[in-house]
Amino acid sequence: QLQLVESGGGLVQPGESLRLSCVVSGFTMDYYAIGWFRQAPGKEREGVSCISFNGNGTYYADCVKGRFTISRDNAKNTVYLQMNSLKPEDTAVYYCAAQLGLPPAATPEVTEGDYDYWGPGTQVTVSA
Repeated sequence: QLQLVESGGGLVQPGESLRLSCVVSGFTMDYYAIGWFRQAPGKEREGVSCISFNGNGTYYADCVKGRFTISRDNAKNTVYLQMNSLKPEDTAVYYCAAQLGLPPAATPEVTEGDYDYWGPGTQVTVSA
């Protein structure tokens, strides 16, 4: 059983940056990949980025490519999402989720149904 908790959200102006953190606790014998998802008001949840257990495999949605960077520190059980050049359309609740059972180097996909555990989310608001 894993627990995930996101932090780092807040209110920023367009063009500014935020770094989200996802701390993973609990116990599992499996390697776990991590994905970041977001849900804006009135919209469906969408996949933003994901990272393999060993950190070498990453994926970014086109809408964030070149602006967001995902990374992880397994010694700290933490995954980060560095978000630069934020835009108003990035406003959403951001969730991290864990997918168990993939080989450590396998890059996951941002398919919601593939993820086993979810955090409660953190609000990101980008507004002038």
